[in-house]
Amino acid sequence: MSELFADSILVDFERYIDQWLEILRTKNDAIVAVDRGDTDERRWFVRMRGEEKDFTTIWLLLGQRTLRYETYVMPAPEENAQELYEFALRQNERITGAHFSIGIEDALFLRGELPLGVLTESELDRIIGTMYATVERFFPMLIRTGFATRFARTDAPLASER
Repeated sequence: MSELFADSILVDFERYIDQWLEILRTKNDAIVAVDRGDTDERRWFVRMRGEEKDFTTIWLLLGQRTLRYETYVMPAPEENAQELYEFALRQNERITGAHFSIGIEDALFLRGELPLGVLTESELDRIIGTMYATVERFFPMLIRTGFATRFARTDAPLASER
């Protein structure tokens, strides 16, 4: 089991994440917003402009042992659900530090968790990079699979095809 950190140490982690996110925001043009959730929860979000998916919002939640992170990938598929979920779950083997999961209302999420004892700028960079790159890589295929009839009916291009 990972170490349980005292509240005073969590305050230091909180400051560390705040400072890192501020630097990230100023250096990365893809970042549209960085904000805090309810301060009682030690929660942040990073909203990024994408090419395949218009926006990806990554939530960070600081707990007593871990930093949890997640992003909403897409709503529950209207069709081909088994094929879509199987594809996503098979990708978990190839993704480092995150995994696809089925969440509320059968929506598809990408989630991960990091022990606080190894929290560094490099790990924070990896988290944001992995989450963003994974969504960008798989979103077109996932959305076209889960909503195939809509795309066949409208021939609506994805953002990358415009």
